[in-house]
Amino acid sequence: MIARISGKVIEKGLNYLIIDVGGVCYEVFIPQTVMQRIDENMTDGNMINLITYHYFQIEPSKGTPVLVGFLNEIEKEFFGIFITVSGIGPRAALKALNQPISLIARAIDEGDINFLKSLPGIGQQRAREVIAKLQNKVGKFGLIQDDKGKEQRIKTTDIEEEALAVLVQLEYKKSEALSMLKKALERSPDIQTTEGLLNEVYKQRKID
Repeated sequence: MIARISGKVIEKGLNYLIIDVGGVCYEVFIPQTVMQRIDENMTDGNMINLITYHYFQIEPSKGTPVLVGFLNEIEKEFFGIFITVSGIGPRAALKALNQPISLIARAIDEGDINFLKSLPGIGQQRAREVIAKLQNKVGKFGLIQDDKGKEQRIKTTDIEEEALAVLVQLEYKKSEALSMLKKALERSPDIQTTEGLLNEVYKQRKID
């Protein structure tokens, strides 16, 4: 069982990282709420240290080991509790956790069906099941201070995804496009639109 992973991030996708650990590269899936804070938790040389949830995805002809990464134990603990709800497995939870865990926990505690059903893959019936199973059991997760700057991070993620789609359509390799976008956002972190981000990428291409 792989409980932790430390290594160099050599590729960053929309919901995964490829991490080089002594020459062996691992694909680690990352919930969106965690991915929004990955860059600020990488050290020099793109090194990262993650807590992992390790499971086997069973299919008719094979079983595939899957790693889901978190920045701390409490995020992993919430993930483990969330998947105890009937019909929510690891893959569904990975997709659903696109908002700060503190906000999701508060919505569960307050019985906020509208908020919960807005999460990807969680409809009204599933939201009711989440509340029935977890209400009054997730209070401590509402204390996580993970919603600071939430609006800016989500907006940046949205325009980055749109810009990535454009660059892929222009036949740039995904890894190259992600690198270009990362550099552009590092130079101009206050970019507010997809057009502005693509213009910054273009400027850097002219310089290079």
